Amino acid sequence: MTIPPLDTLIADESAPLGAIAALLDGMLPGPRWSALRNLTRAQMRELYRRAGEGPPVTAEDFVPVGVPPRTQVIHRGRNTLPLPGALRFFEKRFCRPDAPGDTRLFGFNEGPTRKLIGPGYFVLRPTRVQGHWVPRGAMVVDYYQVPDAPVVPTWPRVVPNTHGIQVLVFHKTRDFMRRVSSHVTVGAAYKGEWELDHYFVLCREV
Repeated sequence: MTIPPLDTLIADESAPLGAIAALLDGMLPGPRWSALRNLTRAQMRELYRRAGEGPPVTAEDFVPVGVPPRTQVIHRGRNTLPLPGALRFFEKRFCRPDAPGDTRLFGFNEGPTRKLIGPGYFVLRPTRVQGHWVPRGAMVVDYYQVPDAPVVPTWPRVVPNTHGIQVLVFHKTRDFMRRVSSHVTVGAAYKGEWELDHYFVLCREV
């Protein structure tokens, strides 16, 4: 049986999220990223909507069980912001804090603009702390917060998002995350409580 391509499954409203997940899980890393990197804004919006039907995303979807604390895990990403094509690509890099039992992850944004704008540090945390956030996704990339404990030694210096040019990009921003497949998540961007109708996909490398 021929398996439809990703964009066909996203366009087919009768296709369950499980079919999309199975397609992505069955791909090698290179083809998986190739299938994701050219999704349009409308397709990412629909993927985010469809991902709301699936299991909640967890911290382990970003940093798998067994990865030691302060060891980075890279997720390749593409967003729908109104930027030149090459600037829509980035990486979100995550790590687990040292503290046992901490449900948070630390991270920052790596890409061609990082040295100009700043690292855009964030804390990934469960949304259950704010009940009205839960329908948006089980985890939130929260730029209101930055790591308050040591991170990966090779990462850039931690600075709050109220400093420098990055205040224009990351300040007062939160990204609500949903799980698509074993390696893929999708996020919706908010400024404060205002939904921006911009999205991004992340594809974990390991």
